[in-house]
Amino acid sequence: MKRLSVLLLVSVASISGLAVMAYADPVDDTLTIDDREMIIRAKAPEGHPFDEVLSGWLFRESETRATEADSFANPGMLAVERGEELWNTVDGSMGKSCSSCHNDASATMKDVGAHFPKWDAKARKPVNIEMKINDCRTERMGAEPYKFDAEEQVALTTYIKHQSLGTPVQIDLSQGEMQSWWDKGKELYYTRTGQLDFSCASCHEKSMGKFIRADHLSQGQVNGFPTYRFNTAGMVSLHNRFRGCIRDTRAEMPKAFSDELMALEVYVTWRGTGLSVETPAVRQ
Repeated sequence: MKRLSVLLLVSVASISGLAVMAYADPVDDTLTIDDREMIIRAKAPEGHPFDEVLSGWLFRESETRATEADSFANPGMLAVERGEELWNTVDGSMGKSCSSCHNDASATMKDVGAHFPKWDAKARKPVNIEMKINDCRTERMGAEPYKFDAEEQVALTTYIKHQSLGTPVQIDLSQGEMQSWWDKGKELYYTRTGQLDFSCASCHEKSMGKFIRADHLSQGQVNGFPTYRFNTAGMVSLHNRFRGCIRDTRAEMPKAFSDELMALEVYVTWRGTGLSVETPAVRQ
């Protein structure tokens, strides 16, 4: 009930002249990581509700922004290091590691993470990096698939995505039936759910910049996932965040990598077209 009261207060512009809402305009700053300047503002693709897409980094406090900008200070880099270990670890009945087929990830995985989800003709659906990893493990390595949000899954995904650091996000909607999944994802993005009757757009579109639960709402871009979050003191995967937001509306959470969440991932990733991959980003 306390949380509901806070949410209701945030949605009110003013009461009797008293300010009950705090706003955060995106900062006028640049983000450079490892001597690479990130694209944190980009022209929105045609059909986007905003004219400009903005990285969530622009809405964070100065300490959080500084932590992401410094790879030595960024706690998410521990997941990158762990992911590199897993990349080179032999596992499964076929006696292979990721590097057995893909060699040096800095070369073979360069820019790859900026272009997922991709259409999988065999599965007849879009797949993300986590799903692709599990497919390789079962089909190419003879290993068990990682369970959702297992430490290994998050770390290896982070490592692969990190190879695209600075690369602009761009997914191909012309592949297979990707456009129909984009359509479904868009519908889900604007569908109100749960006891709070909220949609994704309620926060990340209509309420962008408002102060809620000790943080400011951004556009909800996903170019930094998996991301390190201070409030959980650990790495958070994209589908973990999707499910957490749905839970907070008091709605039933879909399973990770379900058709609903994959459609949502396609649409939300498209909404961040042109922004640099920041993985691992740092957020509150």
